[in-house]
Amino acid sequence: MSSHNQIVFFDTTLRDGEQSPGCTMHHDEKLRMAHQLANLGVDVLEAGFAIASQGDSDSIRMIAREVRGPRIASLARCKREDIEAAARSIEPAEKARIHTFLASSDLHLEAKLKITRAEALHQAAESVRLARTFADDVEFSAEDATRTDPDFLVEIVTVAVQAGATTINIPDTVGYTTPDEYAATFRMLIGKVPGIDDVILSTHCHNDLGMAVANTLAGIHAGARQAECTINGIGERAGNAALEEIAAALMVRRDKLPYTNNIKLNQLYPTSQMLAEFISFGCSPNKAVVGANAFAHESGIHQHGMMANPLTYEIMTPESVGVPSTNMVLGKHSGRRLLEQRLTELGHSLTRTQLDDVYHRFTELADRKKSIYDQDLLGLLQPDKSTVITH
Repeated sequence: MSSHNQIVFFDTTLRDGEQSPGCTMHHDEKLRMAHQLANLGVDVLEAGFAIASQGDSDSIRMIAREVRGPRIASLARCKREDIEAAARSIEPAEKARIHTFLASSDLHLEAKLKITRAEALHQAAESVRLARTFADDVEFSAEDATRTDPDFLVEIVTVAVQAGATTINIPDTVGYTTPDEYAATFRMLIGKVPGIDDVILSTHCHNDLGMAVANTLAGIHAGARQAECTINGIGERAGNAALEEIAAALMVRRDKLPYTNNIKLNQLYPTSQMLAEFISFGCSPNKAVVGANAFAHESGIHQHGMMANPLTYEIMTPESVGVPSTNMVLGKHSGRRLLEQRLTELGHSLTRTQLDDVYHRFTELADRKKSIYDQDLLGLLQPDKSTVITH
């Protein structure tokens, strides 16, 4: 385990993220996204899975050649041809990593790989040793670690460390674990694996039960110093731990999570927006940190508080994560204060009686219409000529 408090952000948007339906990116998009991830300050950029296709291999090689800043990683199964393909793809990188993985749960060993535990230990050791002949930085992942017999997990991590792995990843591959359980796994490994103090432990959490970020933070709390994550939380099935949520949690709750990292928080929103441009969907409006509604307020009580002091309802400023500004939404839950402010901005100062009159018409309109535009508000000032703009 790394004893310092620096968290390594390992971004797998271009690998695990891209593997999910609707998230395929072509060559140029991958390169643009990689440059933006470098601007964001990620420490390790997993650029793809070299053996998967010639296109993937070419993209990794191009990113390795052109993107500076992050360490460039390529994924490889514990097979010679995978590891050699990964090594070729990252060869031009300034800093490179081979990330090799092997399933460790009995379910995966028996049903998928059809190998014994002894064969798995041999494959893991041989593959890490081979990867070390190509790169000084080698990560080993025990796939489905959270459903692996704890004693066997200790065994397979031990052989990987002895073979020269520099990072050990404990993936919650199927989004099965809970924060307490995940933290206990890291504490167990720290207590039982010889040489564990010389490697970095890593989290990799999927969101099948909606706990990916909570599990990641629990892992960090228990000694992990690398967090594997994706922009907007994209990834297989329900997705991965969302990078922006982990980074924001580390910023807002420094009192509980006293760790440092290299993420430039004001690049979170631009990075999220770029990804949404490249893949076939954006994030949901209520997505934490970067969703369209993350800094939007329609409730009159909230709006009144926000106008008095933004800290009443926002735990971070929109600007801190790169969002242009708070969005005060005029709708049926809005109060007189925001309506008055917006009309003043439009050049109309009203008396209290006039405001009451307009506010009454505004609430009637808001009951019928989902979005209220400035033209609608101006129409409310002249009820006899009122025109409702429909969109």
